[in-house]
Amino acid sequence: MIEQYSFGNIVVNSVRYTNDMKIVQGKVVPEWWRKRGHSVDVDDIQDILKSVPDIVVLGKGSPGLMKATRALREFLKDRNIKLIEEKTTKAVETFNRLFKEGQNIAAGFHLTC
Repeated sequence: MIEQYSFGNIVVNSVRYTNDMKIVQGKVVPEWWRKRGHSVDVDDIQDILKSVPDIVVLGKGSPGLMKATRALREFLKDRNIKLIEEKTTKAVETFNRLFKEGQNIAAGFHLTC
């Protein structure tokens, strides 16, 4: 599903995105902005949570600066939703593998730092 990632760019279904984005139920949600920049909290992924995934993948950026808050980690754990946080290059690989396996997955990708 994700064809390419490089710093500041991601290509999904032949469409290039240059801002952070999410994939929810197989559809791209472009222009993902978080309330606190490099922190991902429950409010930042409400659309993902409404889709009730089994797995949430967060691409933390090239050097891995973006992180889930403790509140988000606890929220997901309480609902038996697995959280995978990886640098975006690795997160893209993980997302593609799990998506191809037919897993119930959603993701958010930070494209730069």
